[in-house]
Amino acid sequence: MRRMIVVVSVSILLAGCSREPSPGSPAPSQPSSSDARAVNIQTYQAVPESDYKPVIGKRGGTLMLATFGQGPKSFNPVTAGETTTTVYTSRIFEGLTDLNAWTYQAQPLLAESWSHDESGLIWTVKLRKNVTWNDGKPFTADDVVFTYMDVIYNPKITCSTRDIITVGGKQWKVEKVNEHTVKFTLPSRFAIFDKVIATEIIPKHKYGASVNEGTFDSAMGLESKTEDIVGTGAFMFDRYETGVSVTLKRNPAYWRKDAQGNPFPYLDAITWQIVQNYDAMMLKFKQGETDLYDLRGQDYPILKPLEKEGKFKIYAQGPNFGSSFVVFNQNPGKSPETGKSYVEPFKLAWFSRTEFRQAVAHAIDKRGIIDTVLNGLGYPQNGPMTFRAGYFYNDKIKDYDYDPRKAKALLAKIGLVDRNGDGFLEDGAGNKVEFTLLTNAGNTIREKISEIVRKDLERVGMKANLLWIEFNTLVTKLDKTFDWEAVLLGLTGGPEPHWGANVWKSSGRMHMWYPYQKEPATPWEARIDEIFVRGIEELDPAKRKALYDEWQMIINEQQPYVYTVAAEDLAAVRDRLGNIFVAPIGGALFNMHEIFVR
Repeated sequence: MRRMIVVVSVSILLAGCSREPSPGSPAPSQPSSSDARAVNIQTYQAVPESDYKPVIGKRGGTLMLATFGQGPKSFNPVTAGETTTTVYTSRIFEGLTDLNAWTYQAQPLLAESWSHDESGLIWTVKLRKNVTWNDGKPFTADDVVFTYMDVIYNPKITCSTRDIITVGGKQWKVEKVNEHTVKFTLPSRFAIFDKVIATEIIPKHKYGASVNEGTFDSAMGLESKTEDIVGTGAFMFDRYETGVSVTLKRNPAYWRKDAQGNPFPYLDAITWQIVQNYDAMMLKFKQGETDLYDLRGQDYPILKPLEKEGKFKIYAQGPNFGSSFVVFNQNPGKSPETGKSYVEPFKLAWFSRTEFRQAVAHAIDKRGIIDTVLNGLGYPQNGPMTFRAGYFYNDKIKDYDYDPRKAKALLAKIGLVDRNGDGFLEDGAGNKVEFTLLTNAGNTIREKISEIVRKDLERVGMKANLLWIEFNTLVTKLDKTFDWEAVLLGLTGGPEPHWGANVWKSSGRMHMWYPYQKEPATPWEARIDEIFVRGIEELDPAKRKALYDEWQMIINEQQPYVYTVAAEDLAAVRDRLGNIFVAPIGGALFNMHEIFVR
């Protein structure tokens, strides 16, 4: 059945949609006037789930995409903590469940069904029997047990999922019942068990040896060949041309089929061209070299008039789920190599003060960023979720309005004033308030925002020295070497708060301002740890919401991430692609196995 898409004129002032389907759940909050900036644009809308009616596709063709930077860090789905890797691994590997692109509810993938006992602590998962790994070996319960017990819970392996599924220091027990049945025994109830088992499963027969040898962190590296990366996904690794492109090819052993029994996927391959910046990505799409492009606000007036001629459509979905922020290093540790503090003690003293971070929040002109960088297509952000997240969004968080005088007053309160009349603040020991602000080179949006932030901070007497570095190098600084002072960056997000447990738990790998804490460094971090333990054990949606509302209030008050703006989520998609259904959560490529070239 052919879909009909109507072009409409919309005002981008959208309400969130509830993602928790439980009966009697409170209605989602409406965005306040401070959450959104009304911008009239001509666009296509995300389609309702009732319109998701894929047709039988044509086999063949390559989907052409682009990404920027120096390329992936690896092809290891377990150790990955950056989108430069997961953009590929999410197509090669699969989890036991998948998340519906409209409702965000779990649906079967490698598991065909799951159930739990009356206690909610013992879950039985039935696995599909017709699944093979892309090397032809059968997928079995052994692989599931191996993934959880030998890999995810292995303290010698880098893994963010461990933070998400470890509650109160207690781990799950995963056991094989038979070849296609697995039993999960939980130490406490886990509200999103069926969602979190969407984490990727890896084969024991392929990676068991590297785990035993202690070399798994370096498995599936950039030098890998096709046979080195084994998954059950619709696509498999083909080749990586260093700094040039990554290509995945059709997995001929893929288990899913269409309504007529034809094997998925329809595409022969997906190729990501690696470019140096967003401008190059924009140019490639404009010239017809790529099939999909996530627009920046500045691109909209350029691309919109070209829709008919360029044979593409632009879709808008409201603010993106992620967050953009400035974060300051509050790690009090020292480098084991040099013995030097990660952060100079006097700077650590500034960064650790709530008033300092609140002052930075008031110093940043968010409306100016939206108008100047995003072409008006954006929203001020003051907390870790945007209203697009729906049910769990807390619309009571405080606005940090642009107010340089308030910023200066907060800084003076902690003894940071201009003591010598040079226009910059000094602390009581005469140290100038000066630090290096990093962001990733090639992301022109972040580069421009960092320039605005630098100027805004200078107006209140702080000197931020900008340094743009390659993304993977930046990630290494954040979670390995810790040698940084301030970073302008972003995190992905979604409708479920617990997906960010590895960010918010004080022991988490991605607890960016001070990761891997043995004990919470502050009372408010200890409270957040408690919230994330209680929140995942609580099955009542209303009680969960109350907990996560408190979490957002704490983060809003403490500003460990000084939030900036959320961009309008815009995507341009070529008409040559069939079975494109832009979903409100899943976006345009959630059903990659069904997409085909007309």
